[in-house]
Amino acid sequence: MIFEELIEVVDEEPHDAALNMALDEVLLRGVEVVTLRIYRWKRRAISFGYFGKVVDAEVFGGGREMVRRWTGGGMVEHGEDLTYSLLIPRGSGMGELSAGESYGVIHGALAEILGEGGREIGLAGGGGEKKSEGCFENAVRDDLMVGGEKIGGAAQRRTRWGVMHQGSVRDAGWVRSGGAELAGRLGVRVERRGWSVAERELGEKLVMEKYGTEEWLRRY
Repeated sequence: MIFEELIEVVDEEPHDAALNMALDEVLLRGVEVVTLRIYRWKRRAISFGYFGKVVDAEVFGGGREMVRRWTGGGMVEHGEDLTYSLLIPRGSGMGELSAGESYGVIHGALAEILGEGGREIGLAGGGGEKKSEGCFENAVRDDLMVGGEKIGGAAQRRTRWGVMHQGSVRDAGWVRSGGAELAGRLGVRVERRGWSVAERELGEKLVMEKYGTEEWLRRY
């Protein structure tokens, strides 16, 4: 467990790609306690980092629904993965760590959870030569690894509200379980809640003004 208090936003409804990104920003804007969200995709999608090129995403995505993330990183195919976000308030212990430090702490905890039962889940060392724009084809320090294969990566965004850590894990058992009990393994005290009306309304607004627009999608 790495957090004394944690809120889990229970979100069992699959969403469009743009709304998934918007809802993460909604949570970040209002974060006061570390918040976990595990989410699902209405259709097969690809998300790509803030500075990614849309022409590359169009080729890599193979017709999938596309969305530009607010976080950085490479291109991630969604639909068969487990996607989660951790929203960490500014001024908290974890929020004061560097990007590399917090990345390592979070992935260290995930490696312990996934490694229960004797599985060997490791963390990647220094990154090697970039192979492609695909996130799972390039391992960077502290990515989740099994037998030399990357099964988990993430990207972060640091703002005046706090830290947004968006992650994706490709582990068949964990995907099937929906990340069962992840919140309880990360936080000592866990509060579970759904969406408020105001949060959903702000999410839809951000889709219309940002994540669902051609201007946002094609900015680079």
